[in-house]
Amino acid sequence: MIRQRNTKIVATLGPASETYETIRALHEAGADVFRLNMSHGSHDEIREKHRIIREIERDIDGTIGILADLQGPKLRVGVFANEAEDLVVGADFRLDLDKTPGDAARVNLPHPEIFAALEPGASLLVNDGKIRLKVKDCGADYANCEVTVGGTISNRKGVNVPDVVLPLAALSEKDRKDLEFVCQLGVDWIALSFVQRPADMEEARALVDGRAAILAKIEKPAAVKVFDDILKVSDGIMVARGDLGVELPVHSVPPIQKRLIRKCRAAAKPVIVATQMLESMIESPMPTRAEVSDVAAAIYEGTDAVMLSAESAAGSFPIEAVTTMDNVAKEVEGDPLYREVIEAQRNAIRGIGSVADGIVAAAREIAEKTEIKVICCFTQRGTTALLVSREKPRVPILALTSERSTSRRLTLTWGVNCLMTGELYRFKQAVVNAARGARVTGLATEADQIVVTAGVPFNQTGTTNILRVAPCDERLIFSDDE
Repeated sequence: MIRQRNTKIVATLGPASETYETIRALHEAGADVFRLNMSHGSHDEIREKHRIIREIERDIDGTIGILADLQGPKLRVGVFANEAEDLVVGADFRLDLDKTPGDAARVNLPHPEIFAALEPGASLLVNDGKIRLKVKDCGADYANCEVTVGGTISNRKGVNVPDVVLPLAALSEKDRKDLEFVCQLGVDWIALSFVQRPADMEEARALVDGRAAILAKIEKPAAVKVFDDILKVSDGIMVARGDLGVELPVHSVPPIQKRLIRKCRAAAKPVIVATQMLESMIESPMPTRAEVSDVAAAIYEGTDAVMLSAESAAGSFPIEAVTTMDNVAKEVEGDPLYREVIEAQRNAIRGIGSVADGIVAAAREIAEKTEIKVICCFTQRGTTALLVSREKPRVPILALTSERSTSRRLTLTWGVNCLMTGELYRFKQAVVNAARGARVTGLATEADQIVVTAGVPFNQTGTTNILRVAPCDERLIFSDDE
């Protein structure tokens, strides 16, 4: 399916979207990648959703990406004798390792690793930041705090610790089991939650062992500080604005989002903007104007994908939510200002590059300054397609690969349309296959020309070194004696 837009849409599956009919309707409405949230649902439920997606993929003879999002370590307070208490500003409140049910003066926090990292002056945020505590003094098993923002605190509410790097592994025991399960299942992307340092990604990569691409969710201030290093060891990035907006001042999130998107583009790695994009559509068939502007802003910034969470997983209007995102993306990408912004970014991120960088830049420029209809790239592991995507060309990108896993992973990448082909051993074969692919997908006709990029020798990663302008009529490509 060739979309009439370049920005990709990720839709989370859940109780509102778990049948064949609904998932297929979501894909037809515009969902390119489906997210399986490992925080919800049993392995049997996740397996069934995966099976349905692959069945739809076969039925439509297309390519659909699957992203498994690991839960990550969840930090929560214990329980209260009265189930809930009201905390007032200026009151003292104690967190400790005592498992006795809490009251208005204290509660259990069953995470000694938090106490080990705390210092006086640090902040603790409870229930998505609705309650804020400031540490007055602390030890190995307690923290005496002052309530700086009051409210009702109740059983097992989540805790965020924004000011310190916690000595926590990004992979809990549950995550390790889930990771192995989804790798065996055959997902295309794995998202790692609450990444704090590059070592978190390296640990996950060792466990994945090449069976999926790995995406870092940026939702901790510590991750923002060392983002460049995290990006180097990640295959992609998710700007997870929910927790990021809890642990940082909300007004700091938009500029962070913009900077991270630009850095991902410079590195030729896909980036997703996520969380609360069309939140009102959980209950309403129409979004707010502010939500539409938020989605549009991410697209203007050059994000590869925008994501729906509860809107498609548990909302009353999942298909309408995907349709809304699809319409916003089409409208923005049709705006002349969008091209101005995208092309200005291209100039800003360009430096001295490799031969491959030069090849794809030349392919884009040739296509845009002539009547070339499509840029065709042959890619074994996706590298060439990622580089072409970074150029954000004005013409469609057709990625041809013999690797099904590569085709599925590229569903997350801006502007890339994937087509499966057999293994190739000569560039002539590549050009002929590209011409056929461009015609089959409707991106070009026999009367058109295409640009073809590839790496010679074939079937080696990172060898993009050749470019050819060719007719789309394969009979004209080469004479019989060549």
